[in-house]
Amino acid sequence: MKEKTKNLPELLAPAGTPEALNAALRGGADAVYLGGRLLNARMRAKNFDDNALRDAVLRCHDVGSRIYVTMNTIVFDRECDEAIRYAAFLYESGVDALIVSDLGLSSAIKKYIPDFELHASTQLSSHNHLAGIELEKRGFSRMVVARELSRENIRSTVEKSPIEIEMFVHGALCVSHSGQCLCSWAMGGRSGNRGECAQPCRMKYSGGYPLSLRDNCLASHLRDIIDSGVASLKIEGRLKSPDYVYSVTSTYRRLLDEGRDATKSEIDKMARVFSRDGFTDGYFEGQIDQKMLGMRAENQKSERSEKQIDLSRGKRYEIKREDIVLPEGKIEFDSVAPQKVKQNTARFYNVRSIPKSAESFFSRIYLPLERYEKANSVCDGVLMPPVIPDSEIEKVEIQLKAAFDKGARHAMVGNIGHIALAKKHGYVCHGDYRFNAANRGTLAAISDEFEDIILSPELTLPRLRDITGAKAAIVYGHLPLMTLEKPVMRGEIRDEKGVVFRIIGEGGRDILLNSAPIWMADREKELRDAFIFNRHFIFTTENASECERVIVGYTEKREMKGNFKRIK
Repeated sequence: MKEKTKNLPELLAPAGTPEALNAALRGGADAVYLGGRLLNARMRAKNFDDNALRDAVLRCHDVGSRIYVTMNTIVFDRECDEAIRYAAFLYESGVDALIVSDLGLSSAIKKYIPDFELHASTQLSSHNHLAGIELEKRGFSRMVVARELSRENIRSTVEKSPIEIEMFVHGALCVSHSGQCLCSWAMGGRSGNRGECAQPCRMKYSGGYPLSLRDNCLASHLRDIIDSGVASLKIEGRLKSPDYVYSVTSTYRRLLDEGRDATKSEIDKMARVFSRDGFTDGYFEGQIDQKMLGMRAENQKSERSEKQIDLSRGKRYEIKREDIVLPEGKIEFDSVAPQKVKQNTARFYNVRSIPKSAESFFSRIYLPLERYEKANSVCDGVLMPPVIPDSEIEKVEIQLKAAFDKGARHAMVGNIGHIALAKKHGYVCHGDYRFNAANRGTLAAISDEFEDIILSPELTLPRLRDITGAKAAIVYGHLPLMTLEKPVMRGEIRDEKGVVFRIIGEGGRDILLNSAPIWMADREKELRDAFIFNRHFIFTTENASECERVIVGYTEKREMKGNFKRIK
């Protein structure tokens, strides 16, 4: 159990380059986070090669600052050996902690390098205290909570979580919950979950910028945040300039040391260094509205920050670690035995869309928890909401009990903080695609929790084939691309080419759908060769007759005409 403290939280600054690292230290950072040459969620940053990383460790420790390295992308099976050997290099180099999002990777690190401190990345989409309980079981000592949490939910999570809480206090906001965005991958093949996001949320849609949020700034709430007991305050910005890093870090350093909130002039100064038409604190304040939107104007210029502070403020220290002895052969993720579960399952977001033929074609149908009703004998599953902060746990528990009483017995779970809720009420759990399971190690790590798990939609057929265990894959549907805490306020948006992206509701949030559905009815051989026998269908905006045509199409293995997507 972590020690409850109201001491000053750690100030954690970004470093995308060695120059930014120096700026963070000059600004008074207690710790810095950066990416190396492998598996970090900001691959577009300059990052640090092995020599530069060793120098960075020495530089940080020389002035008493800690250094965390990000390995926070999804990991493919064939990357396991390189990832573990790189983690061992980081450990031996004196890195204080790893920031990780892949549960297969974290499990392997704990197996081979058990003493390495692990922090759960915001890419794990942790947003309640139950996530902290589950992550502690898996060897994590800290979790970075979702940027979307309100003041009250942050306080509750800090109070009830057995591990430390780190929160973002400044910098860019993704419009989608982190780890729940497939937009860049689906639109252009650049995966945000692999550190290659092309930022489609900053593009123009329907004549405006409905997905572009202003940068987060909580400098005016620091006394409240300190009082909450949060362990670490994180500044976003590994793609930002050294001037930005110094200016923002030094401002928060001064505010923390003086135990006060920022003045308007201090916030304005940070905005002039970098902002998107100003800042927002909408999520923290629970005021989620159109005022949160903003774009960076072309005429906005950065102010340079010349002042530097004394670098001797920290206590010098050195970490000496023994070399890690790894297996001589190739290191692979743990795995569980292959399972050939032959079944079709589906989720219907609209109960009225379920055709009569669905009962014989699908072995299980899931309905959104908030809309569950026993429509017919096969509707025995519920979709857990994608986000359940502490303030909504009681409501979800009431809904789970009511659905169970009506006949639901299976729960589709997409977040580590939701497992305990479903099991508490007697449900058989199935892993959703939102777990971003991309390797056999993830299935092995959570196999005790789930009867089966839908693998990441980002996987190719060969990568799907490589994964053993009770796996499933999405073979039809308009894939949900974003989970939005801030509503878009319309039923659809169009990009500048006229492509339509529809929006539906799920669990009290807006969900942005892909423009075209996945279609694999005429690719039976390819699915079988990848050992995909458990097939999942997603029905979102289709009416009953359209759903019927899909079922017939898959029964007869028909080709599809028009615009559609493939698993390649």
